[in-house]
Amino acid sequence: MVSDDALRRTAPLLSARRGLRAKDFTGWLWASPWILGFVLWTLGPMVWSLYLAFTQYNIIRAPQFVGFDNFFRAIQGGDRLFWPSLTRTFTWAIVMVPLSLTGSLLAALLLNQGLRGTAFLRTLFFIPSLTPAVALAVLWRWIYQPDFGGLNYVLRQLGVVSPPAWLADQNLAMPSLMVMTLWGAIGGGTMLIFLAGLQGVPQELYEAAEIDGAGRLARFRNVTLPMLTPTIFFNLVIGVIGALRTFTTAFVATGGGPNYSTWFYILHLYQTAFQNLELGYASALAWIFFVLVVGLTTVNLRMSRRWVYYESEGAS
Repeated sequence: MVSDDALRRTAPLLSARRGLRAKDFTGWLWASPWILGFVLWTLGPMVWSLYLAFTQYNIIRAPQFVGFDNFFRAIQGGDRLFWPSLTRTFTWAIVMVPLSLTGSLLAALLLNQGLRGTAFLRTLFFIPSLTPAVALAVLWRWIYQPDFGGLNYVLRQLGVVSPPAWLADQNLAMPSLMVMTLWGAIGGGTMLIFLAGLQGVPQELYEAAEIDGAGRLARFRNVTLPMLTPTIFFNLVIGVIGALRTFTTAFVATGGGPNYSTWFYILHLYQTAFQNLELGYASALAWIFFVLVVGLTTVNLRMSRRWVYYESEGAS
């Protein structure tokens, strides 16, 4: 039999365990809407699309298992638009990510100087990013319109007899989309994250560098950039994923044309799934894209150990 003394000693432990279980249940209860939504609307469709990736499915007929045929079709050249769209998407990312990161960092540096009217400038920089992507694409389609667009009107007033066709020219369509996207991206969330990172740099480091005789450029190179590397790394990962997922601007502004010059990977996936109704093959395209994005993110994480500085690790 258990003595009364032993019961008194174990009673607090049992009470504490019951309290922890109640807290755990409460936590799971509050998290259950998100968990349920994730299982129903994210995890469930992902598992279903993984199954469809190994089938031939067009909504009308039941899925027919075809093994790895969909993946072989994409990789081995059975789809003539797969490799061009993938190459075009990576080209877009290689150009856009450095430009957007650099532009956002420069804008954040400008807004971090404490100049007069900084609040107005922050609002002015941020407003374009609030424009919905569809509205932005429609606006810039009018600006780029060859005959009566605002840009060519200005060029004609300056004496340009035959201004470019912009989005209607397959050589200029991609650069035109880049300018359009940068207009809305530079002053957006990336700039705000850089601004928060800049304001987190200890002022003591700047004062110490200034005492040592470091100029403005030397302080930026030896203090600001090293302390900002975690923020740069975060924006780099998010920027790469976002650039590879580009879809709306090309879909609305050019429809992938002219002559497939702006036919990006996600646009090709959309066309395959919802226009051609090849849902099995489109699921395979989606999983190829998923593997590529996860692979690139993993490479970025591994390479970040060489150049990202974390203050806690430096202090230890």
